[in-house]
Amino acid sequence: MDTIYAEATPPGRGGVSILRISGPDARAVAEALAGPLPVPRRAEYRALRDGGELLDKALVLWFEDGRSFTGELSAELHLHGAPVVIRRVVAFMRASGLREAEAGEFTRRAFLNGRMDLSEIEALSDLLSAETELQRRQAMRAADGEIGRMSDRWRQMLIRAGALIEASIDFADEDVPDEVPDEVYSLIAGLRTEIEKELNGYPASERLREGFEIAIVGPPNAGKSSLINKLARRDVAIVSAVPGTTRDVIELRMDLRGLAVTVLDTAGLRATDDEIETIGVERARQRAEAADLRVFLSDSGEHDLRLYQDGDLVLRSKADDVPGEGNISAQSGLGIDRMLARMYEILSERVAGASVVSHRRQADALSEALLALSFADDRPELLAESVRQAALSLERLIGRVGAENYLDVIFSSFCIGK
Repeated sequence: MDTIYAEATPPGRGGVSILRISGPDARAVAEALAGPLPVPRRAEYRALRDGGELLDKALVLWFEDGRSFTGELSAELHLHGAPVVIRRVVAFMRASGLREAEAGEFTRRAFLNGRMDLSEIEALSDLLSAETELQRRQAMRAADGEIGRMSDRWRQMLIRAGALIEASIDFADEDVPDEVPDEVYSLIAGLRTEIEKELNGYPASERLREGFEIAIVGPPNAGKSSLINKLARRDVAIVSAVPGTTRDVIELRMDLRGLAVTVLDTAGLRATDDEIETIGVERARQRAEAADLRVFLSDSGEHDLRLYQDGDLVLRSKADDVPGEGNISAQSGLGIDRMLARMYEILSERVAGASVVSHRRQADALSEALLALSFADDRPELLAESVRQAALSLERLIGRVGAENYLDVIFSSFCIGK
């Protein structure tokens, strides 16, 4: 494989910029810059030279085969964070025959070298894009190998079941009974129960990872844009007394006590002859129907029954100095904290019981395993095949087999240097 390099820190000025090198020529190139390398995984302050020219003074770390992130010979240079320093050291790398890493290539090599399984890599991608504390916690559970450990435990149960089935087939003429032992059915039943539990928690974990959408809907001039500006603490939407000012959907991404939430300011719902406003109203209805939660806002507290779903909030707007359970004011802030608390209460109930499985690929692998075990019957040969198919699906779960179709999609979300 090529020896690759990349800047692991964001480009620009900073205190430190980290340059990573990985591959068979990593030692030769690092020594050409820094001289004899320090002992593995111990940083030393070294002068970096191109021939006789001093390029920088940096911390240098060295990792042997099998002990680095990628599993390859690797080095890290902790340079001073000046773009000109990075450019000069990168020029040395290129002149030495190294290639700049592609997006996610370091992590791809970690996978190919057995340092991480596919579920851990998906979790790492989730961690890098996490916006809230709950998303961070969810990603760390999987990045710590929880899915792999769960899969390995299940595979051990299948191996035990498979061995008992094979014994009943191969030794039917000897002293071993030819009936499938009851332990096999107990193992399969227990495994099905555990897989079903993970699959039942998948929708909640997916929403926790991707975030929720909350649509603010209501008639024109109900205070929807004023409310979203209040939540953003800045002007993200135009506020005007002219009806129909909001034409397109305006989105506000926010952290609701650890839940990632996108609040949608939509066009006022009304019949109109204005062609552009009509399009906006239709888009508002479509986004409101697809949202996880709707907040109906109006002067009177009325709401559109065609859009209403159980759990939606119905609020009376512009209710300054009028206390009440459903009264809010974007001007004074009356009732907004209560509204946010209710939003959090509703959405947190929906992510209760979230499983560690949070990607469609993972859920599909578990569904395949569950389906295979659902066809188990009393015939030992067919039962053995069901167990083998279930075990193969668990191999797909962590990417030991059948991962090729997913790699490009997964690594396309990574940045260069990771």
